[in-house]
Amino acid sequence: MSDPRTAICAQCSKPITLEDTIVFRFGVLGHLDCRRPRVLNAEERTLVFVYCQDHEICDCRPCGAKFRLREVASIDQFGIRSFTCPWCHADLVDSVRAHLYACTRLPAEVRRRAKLAREAAQLLVKRSHELRGAADVLMREAESALHELRRTIRESPRRRAS
Repeated sequence: MSDPRTAICAQCSKPITLEDTIVFRFGVLGHLDCRRPRVLNAEERTLVFVYCQDHEICDCRPCGAKFRLREVASIDQFGIRSFTCPWCHADLVDSVRAHLYACTRLPAEVRRRAKLAREAAQLLVKRSHELRGAADVLMREAESALHELRRTIRESPRRRAS
């Protein structure tokens, strides 16, 4: 059973974490890519390709190496862009994303708005967690009230008399 405080992806039915990349359509949250929930979104990819091609954008902790965009960006057979270490194949999306939101080569206003957009998406996931938790509490209260009503009906004096 899933945690009631966790938003669930409408497509894959898996939990959505604050680190996942989300889409929201028609009031429903989901992963941008259910197979890889933590990819860069289109705007993040654009910023990396426009502003960060000429310098190191990530580091691989297992290998201890730093890489430039051309060394880690690739597209798989499904057309999914990934950022992996060329040596150990570790996923470097978190490192690329951390670089993006700290990179001084991005104009300050672009970086600020990118951070705001990411924070707004994370807040949306967090609030959906809270709402789901509140809905779960209300559902349990309603179930309990129904249970008590049924018990009262079974024990009512009129029913015992007949």
